[in-house]
Amino acid sequence: MSDYSVDTKCLHSGWVPGNGDPRQVPIYQSTTWKYSTSEDMGKLFDLEASGYFYTRLQNPTNDYVAAKLCDLEGGVAGMLTCSGQAANFFAVFNICEAGDHFIASANIYGGTYNLFGVTFKKMGIECTFVDQKLPLEELQKYIRPNTKCVFGETITNPTVDVLDIEKFATLAHNNGIPLIMDNTFATPINCRPFEFGCDIVTHSTTKYIDGHGSSVGGAIIDSGNFDWMAHADKFPGLCTPDESYHGLTYATAFGKGAYITKATAQLMRDFGSIQSPQNAYYIQLGLESLAVRIPRACANAQKVAEFLASDDRISWVKYPGLKTDSQYELAQKYCPKGTCGVMCFGVKGGREASIKFMDSLKFATIATHVADCKTMLLHPASHTHRQLTDEQLAEAGIPADLIRFSVGLEDPDDIINDIKQALDKIS
Repeated sequence: MSDYSVDTKCLHSGWVPGNGDPRQVPIYQSTTWKYSTSEDMGKLFDLEASGYFYTRLQNPTNDYVAAKLCDLEGGVAGMLTCSGQAANFFAVFNICEAGDHFIASANIYGGTYNLFGVTFKKMGIECTFVDQKLPLEELQKYIRPNTKCVFGETITNPTVDVLDIEKFATLAHNNGIPLIMDNTFATPINCRPFEFGCDIVTHSTTKYIDGHGSSVGGAIIDSGNFDWMAHADKFPGLCTPDESYHGLTYATAFGKGAYITKATAQLMRDFGSIQSPQNAYYIQLGLESLAVRIPRACANAQKVAEFLASDDRISWVKYPGLKTDSQYELAQKYCPKGTCGVMCFGVKGGREASIKFMDSLKFATIATHVADCKTMLLHPASHTHRQLTDEQLAEAGIPADLIRFSVGLEDPDDIINDIKQALDKIS
């Protein structure tokens, strides 16, 4: 549906029912599929034919939803995973192996930071975390001969910094490697990273894409723009024969679909981090209203951020929609329609005052979740980033008093009044 706007794609991409078909995406709640002959099934295992045989690898419900996300992002192929964490793991591990290295922004979500800095290290893959605000020539110094990709978040979680996509795409492409970006907070409604040079996009569909806190999930979308064979020496997994599939070479056999085919046929086969078709169905429902929910979340967040910036009981507030924000110009470039509904701020009095403020709210909920239709918040130093040392928190740009505040779809005056009464209790 390339000729339509994202608003229309949210409703109509992916599943296109024929005459007499169900209007909504069917839920294929089945582990297996029947075939008439052994040869028919054998061709599937050899990747010589397309189809389904076991839901641990692929499921039609998932593929319909992945196709919608792919269309929204402007990609050529996509897949769903059981979580956003699994999506980021697959996205990097699909092109890295023991002895390899990659670069990631230090400002990324704490769970991803731990995945890259601790778990990948145990697998023999090293990640260097960099300050994403460094100039290109400084970032270039972190590239090594064995560097295989660059990773960042469109809008960082929780510090809501905006990645300079074109700068990082230039860094990656100057060195013959792809740029992978987590587009969870911006969503394809507010930013389409492929249009600025990104090669692969990931999502935690648990957040805005679902929008209702009903299902955990992730997604990977490939732009199809990175030429793997032009850098075949760097990517043997894609550009040399895979003996587990009778010597098939993904880049030559599947062209622009090579990256997602390998992630599905090899990684999903071996790790089994499939999203359940029931959860995929919930995500499909969330996608249908995404283009309506995101503008409302951004408008509400703008009002809340402006209130916080005007209240002298708040020590600082960070939201890219504020003209005084250091990220405002980047936000206007990459997300001109708005960034997201998430912001961060500190309450005067430091860590203890921030905690008392959170405990005094009436309907804004303390929760690990973020980017939802309901307003919620957390304290990263005590929650999502509690595994980091003070030095690592500082490196990631996360003050000890930082509150991540995710503005929902409630009446903005009600949200502001809830904040006011909580501040009154600590004044």
